[in-house]
Amino acid sequence: MRPLFRIFLHSSAFLTLLATTLFLPGTRPVHAETAATKQTLIQLEAEFMQAAAAKGSAGYMSYYADDAVELPNGVAAIDGKINIAKSMGFLDQKDNRLTWTPVGADISSSGDLGYTYVTFEFHSKDKDGKPTVDHGKYTSIWKKQSNGSWKVVLDMGNAG
Repeated sequence: MRPLFRIFLHSSAFLTLLATTLFLPGTRPVHAETAATKQTLIQLEAEFMQAAAAKGSAGYMSYYADDAVELPNGVAAIDGKINIAKSMGFLDQKDNRLTWTPVGADISSSGDLGYTYVTFEFHSKDKDGKPTVDHGKYTSIWKKQSNGSWKVVLDMGNAG
């Protein structure tokens, strides 16, 4: 009888430990990262715009992957974050302000690729110092990086 009692005792202890681990608050295993959703990308767009407003081109470019591609309206593609950054200096000029509003987003079933599309307004001043506002839309392709962050890997837009 003793060996049977010992097995029962060990089994009871194991089941108690298992139940405690699974059902007590704060003891469940927590995944280090949660699955990305459309809302994740929309939130990233909001953070992206705040970074651009606060830090100009440096804030804007902080959301681009090193191997990103920019497809500007009416001109050739720009390959690489370093080259794209060369064209973003206008964000550092005090009279320029770029704002945008996400219209939609989606994410791949694998959870590592997604896109957003937005409408934007670019506020600046013309050569006579009069305020101007240009409107347009763009789409960004976002890719989850090896460190878990999301970066823009392709950006394309047009005016109008």
